[in-house]
Amino acid sequence: MRVCILYTGGKDSCYSLHWAVLHGFEIGCLVTLEPSSWESLLFHYPGTKLTKLHARALGLKLVTERVNGVGEEAELEALKNVLRKAINVCGCEGVVSGALLSDYQRLRFATVAEELGLRSYTPLWRIDQAEYMRNLVREGFKILVLSVSAYGVPEDLVGKVLDSSDVEKVIQLARVYGFNPAFEGGEAETFVV
Repeated sequence: MRVCILYTGGKDSCYSLHWAVLHGFEIGCLVTLEPSSWESLLFHYPGTKLTKLHARALGLKLVTERVNGVGEEAELEALKNVLRKAINVCGCEGVVSGALLSDYQRLRFATVAEELGLRSYTPLWRIDQAEYMRNLVREGFKILVLSVSAYGVPEDLVGKVLDSSDVEKVIQLARVYGFNPAFEGGEAETFVV
């Protein structure tokens, strides 16, 4: 089956692409939405301008859409538009996303996919967050931390590529301070290098 990947360049979308390849999907294209603000509830903001570099390095087509406006209606309209483009440009039959825990995000992605006749895949859905972070580093993902925005997440991670000791530190601090160790709530933003 040919799929498109909802792609931000962050760890979750990169891992979702990795998963799709390992599971025998044909990758039609990467799909990037460019929100107009950090306040997007559906889409990753930092690093999206750089996804063209990933697409070029991977030899994949990139389909993009700017989100005009702020709020759910504008974001869902942009998602529908970009997935329509992916269907037309790449012949996609399914869409893979990196949703981890957000019902808000996963349900909206799945609903739009269904409206457009696409199968929706969420390979990271509700997996163990700490083990996921360990696996990313173990499997060789080079995760650059772009920003931190939650109490307890060490600021010295910004600009650093995470190693296994960083991940263990994050997991330990997540237990103490109550943030998500995979940064699902926006506690930190990442880009894979």
